Amino acid sequence: MPKESNTITIINNAFIALLLVTSLAACTTTDDKAVIKTIKTQKSTEPNLKEAAELNTQLAIGYIQRQQYKPAKDKLEKSIDQNPDYLPAYKTLAYLYALLGQSEKAEEKYEEALDLKPDDPDLSNSYGAFLCSLGRYDEAQERLRVAYTDPFYETLYLAESNAGSCFVKQGEYKQAEALLRRSLRKEPKLPGSLISMADVGIKTERYLMARAYIQRYHAIKAPSAESLWIQIQAEKYLGAKDHYIKYARKLIQDFPDSDQAGWVEAEARSEQLR
Repeated sequence: MPKESNTITIINNAFIALLLVTSLAACTTTDDKAVIKTIKTQKSTEPNLKEAAELNTQLAIGYIQRQQYKPAKDKLEKSIDQNPDYLPAYKTLAYLYALLGQSEKAEEKYEEALDLKPDDPDLSNSYGAFLCSLGRYDEAQERLRVAYTDPFYETLYLAESNAGSCFVKQGEYKQAEALLRRSLRKEPKLPGSLISMADVGIKTERYLMARAYIQRYHAIKAPSAESLWIQIQAEKYLGAKDHYIKYARKLIQDFPDSDQAGWVEAEARSEQLR
């Protein structure tokens, strides 16, 4: 069975935390030009520069959500220039670099953020997720532990989810399951935990459990190549041939160029040769 990576799940969890912490309710509806005009008309006092840095970071996150990465980077760099002590700007820029695969630049920004606030739980969650995506599991778990053991961290369940998903990548399924279940008790519809629990079910040969969790995942999220592959494996080992064929066809039709589609086609060829 091919080894699956849930890096995207972990990175997405980190961004969910970032959105919650930076309070983006007005971000996506704020007109960029209007905000810039407001900033320009204010006096260049220190308090106003701090406010400008916050507004530019909010605008940058809106750009990231719309996949407009260049203006997002520009806004974040401007935010740091306006207020070199504004932690969310560093965290968001680090996330952006990680999203774009620029790992060295991402790590540099995370380290700069840690210099500002070493014990910040949201920073530890985001940095831990990033380290896990690089396969630096021990460092990742150390950072994530800072986040999910902080009783005052409002999105603690996301850190539990990230740590659990990272343990899945490490093959530590017992520790993974404990953390993932804890996160789901607090947030039953957390997609990252649901798909990771389904993956744990497959890896530990508990296929009914895998089916139950992947069905819960598909009830709230559109199927992906990764989630359909988990569903296909569950149906195969449960002997549900009709469901196996149904989801295998959907995977090949919807994601023909994915690795998972190739795995399904290889399985089909193997079955024909027997």
